[in-house]
Parts: sequence; C-alpha cells; structure tokens
Amino acid sequence: MFKADDYRLKLKSLSDTLSEAKYALDIDNLGTKLDELKKEQEDPAVWQDLEKSKRVGREISAVENKIRSYEKGAAALADAFAFIDLIEEADDESLIPELESMISLADEDIDQMRIRALLRGEYDANNAILNLHSGAGGTEACDWTGMLYRMYTRYCERAGFKVTELDFENGDEAGLKSVSFRVEGENAYGFLKAEKGVHRLIRISPFDSNKRRHTSFASLEVMPEVDDEKDVEIRDEDIRIDVYRSSGAGGQKVNKTETAIRITHFPTGIVVTCQNERSQLQNKEMAFQYLRAKLIERQIAEREAADAAIKGEIKKIEWGSQIRSYVFCPYTLVKDHRTGYENSNVQAVMDGDIQGFIIDYLKKTI
Repeated sequence: MFKADDYRLKLKSLSDTLSEAKYALDIDNLGTKLDELKKEQEDPAVWQDLEKSKRVGREISAVENKIRSYEKGAAALADAFAFIDLIEEADDESLIPELESMISLADEDIDQMRIRALLRGEYDANNAILNLHSGAGGTEACDWTGMLYRMYTRYCERAGFKVTELDFENGDEAGLKSVSFRVEGENAYGFLKAEKGVHRLIRISPFDSNKRRHTSFASLEVMPEVDDEKDVEIRDEDIRIDVYRSSGAGGQKVNKTETAIRITHFPTGIVVTCQNERSQLQNKEMAFQYLRAKLIERQIAEREAADAAIKGEIKKIEWGSQIRSYVFCPYTLVKDHRTGYENSNVQAVMDGDIQGFIIDYLKKTI
C-alpha cells in the first residue's frame, strides 16, 4: 500500500535541510554578488592583472556553483512532490521505486549543499598544499607514505580537483620519504584540512621474509594556499634563496641546469623547496606560494593556541599520536559511506575512499 504521507514527511525534512543550507550560503544575495563580480571582470584593468583576473574568475565559478546546487536541489524536491501526487491519482504502485530513486538523488544533492554550508572558514574555499612525511617504520613507513599519496591523489581526481606535485624524496628501497603537492579546486582546503595529523598502518609486511605484522606511521600537513600577498608579509632580508639541480628522470635540460629552488625563512626556520617545474622562475613562484601557505598555517595554529583550542595538531610520528588507524591485519571490512557496500581497508585506501571520513568530520562540526 502506498503511504503518501510518509514520503511527504521525508521530503519535508529534506526541504527544511535545504532551507537551512540556503540561509547559511546566503543564496538570496548571491545573485547580486555574482552581478558585481561579472561587472568587475569586465573592467579592462582586471584583464591586465593576470592574478586578479584568475581570482575573480574563481569567485564567479564558486558563486555560480552554489546557486546551481541550490536550484538543482529545489527542483529535485519539487519533482518528487509532484510525482507523489501523480502516483496517488494514477493509483499505480509500480511507480514507487522510481519515486524512491528520485528522493535518494534529492537527498544526495541536498547533502552536498549542506556540506558546502559547513565550509565557511576563512580559508576553506582556497586551494590546499599537502605535505606527507614518513615516520617510525623505516622502509615500511616510506611505502605507507607512497600509499597515502596515491590515496589522496585518487580522492582528488574523484572530487574534480587538480593535483600538482611540488617536491618529493624517494625512499631508500621503496615508497617515498616525503612528498609535497598542491590541490586546486573549490573548497579544496575546507575538505582536506580534517586529514591533518598522523596516520597509522598495521599490516603483514611485504618486506619481511618472516611475514610478521608491522606498524608504520606517516604524517600529513595541510595548508591553505594564499593568493593575496597582503595576508602574509615576507621580507627580502628574512629569506635566503638557494638554487640547485633538480633530481629525477631529467630531460630537456631539467637536470643540466639549476632549476630547483630552496627558500629558507630565518624568523621561523621554515625551509621549502620546489623542483617539479621546468624553469627556475616557475619553481621560485611555487616555492613562495608554498612558503606563504606554511606561514598562514603557522598563524592559524598560533591563534588556536591562544584560545587553548588547537585542533589537528601535528604530533610525533609514532605510537599514540595517530588520528586514524588503517588495520589490514587482522583482516577487517569497512563499509563504504557512499554506496553502503563493504570493502577491505586495503581497497579503500588504494581507491582513495576517504570521502566518508571527511563527510563524517564535517557533519560533526554542526
């Protein structure tokens, strides 16, 4: 028997959630903001400033995506309400599976809007710079760092983010000792900031002939990329810039000329490097962006420390410091948060299946 009121109540709950997201995202005023941004984009002065033109373009894209997401969710709800009336009038229960599919799709769209509403931090909309370091565990830890790098790059591909490798250091036998990469996309930092911390792996080691169980650690730093240099001041007298030859496979004079850049910031002791680009100028630009991101992250941590509410603190990369454990042995199953199917932990990591972890974290911050 078709219980129309039950379906209407469910849709009413989704409608309330959509209204909350609409208020949080200020959808009513986004149209005016979009008009102002488009008018600014038409200014010839903006065309002559490449960085400003890019920034305005990203803002327009972000506003349009928010408006489009709200309209998509509202349309899905309206269609579902109309479909309930149609089933009642036709008295055809064979249409119920189609209705449930429509409600499921509407729920997914509105949930995505709700997540967007949660990402309202100062730098949440920015690109992110991630830095993975191997910790306790030797070759095992280097291999684990390489696995995490694969996991995050796969996740970014699924989320529509662009990943650019900035710097890396290979492990002695396998994996990576460290790797730095940039993630470009809307709300990249907002989504990935919850991943900051130490990650622990427990598995039967493929590098141990006795097949013993090993525990390895790797740490992840997540920093927002800052476009506006006014957000952080870098004085010439506070830095030293060194140039050296890039490592790697080479080609087109990459290893024959000094294209890699190392910047040392004396007041904080921060050292950043970049060798991925083919020219010294490009590497220098990326290294400065990396340095600004690290300084911004330092400012954020200092503010949180002043309020005695530090979150996501990077601890020693060893026992008792991890934010998450990946247990491959003993063999366990974990449920995929999006599909509901069970996958092995190994497959979840290799497929970049961290969406569920991130969404759970964001929902807990409401």
